[in-house]
Amino acid sequence: MPGLDLLTSNLLQPIVLAFVLGAIAGFIKSELELPEAVIKLLSIFLLFALGLTGGRELAKAEMADVLPLIGVTLLMTFAIPIIVYVVTRRLGGFDISNAAAIAAHYGSVSTATFFASMTFATAMNTPAEGYMAAMVALMEFGVIFSLVLARIAMGREQGGVKVGDLFLSVIRGRGILLLGGGMIIGSLATDRQWQQISPFYEGMFRGMLMLFLLEMGITAARQAKAFRAVGPFMVGFGVLMPLFNGVVGVTLGHLAGVSLGGAFVFGAICASASFIDAPAACRASLPEANPGIYLTSSLAVTLPFNLLLGLPLYYKYALWLYGT
Repeated sequence: MPGLDLLTSNLLQPIVLAFVLGAIAGFIKSELELPEAVIKLLSIFLLFALGLTGGRELAKAEMADVLPLIGVTLLMTFAIPIIVYVVTRRLGGFDISNAAAIAAHYGSVSTATFFASMTFATAMNTPAEGYMAAMVALMEFGVIFSLVLARIAMGREQGGVKVGDLFLSVIRGRGILLLGGGMIIGSLATDRQWQQISPFYEGMFRGMLMLFLLEMGITAARQAKAFRAVGPFMVGFGVLMPLFNGVVGVTLGHLAGVSLGGAFVFGAICASASFIDAPAACRASLPEANPGIYLTSSLAVTLPFNLLLGLPLYYKYALWLYGT
């Protein structure tokens, strides 16, 4: 069966198996643990590498071809937080702070899911456009929008964190700086200059990604113990919301005119939930929100679902949509 073969091919990818190994280590309380400094270094390397390669691809692309994708990216940057906020408020019964914090996580992007989707698309011989990294950078502003929603709902026009402060906090974050700065550097580099550094940033990318996902597996397993704090509603939400966003994202990518692999990766971007940049922003701006809810949902529910089942499902849908 093609669908089963697609699922098997994803589960047997080294990057996914590294995540599974980390999860096993976390569940059995293994001594395996990557130092915090190493985790930060891996994150910096992966984000910077994607920014560099994305900048090179963006510089080669015709702006007329990229504008439709930028348009649908901006649409999803605002649409996803609004949908998540309304669903968690009205169906989940969460207060403003927790609903906004969940919206910030699902409105932002999981770089681990993005890395995995890019690798998956390449493994299936349908590589995505390199400038997809620019779409990741754009969707990081979903965090700002979600926090603004919270401030408006709370009626805190005076005091608290201002919109300008929220904007600066995201701009200063390593995700925006490394992706955005890397894209500028990559777009300015000549072919000869790129050949001098590409063995490091392209040749070592998958190996670094495996180490990063190994640690994410360990962390996800530890967060899984907090399922009781998340509750049945958030477990279902952490699966169904990515499915909905993923299908919409693939469809919009197709309408924007990108390749099959590009539409699949865009769907994965929309389906993902942040667990690095968004938690830091929520701790600072929404201290009353419960990390046991938003972090457990994004890291222990949505991330494993996307890596193990979501990616092959989004890809299968992309194959059907493109008539392949």
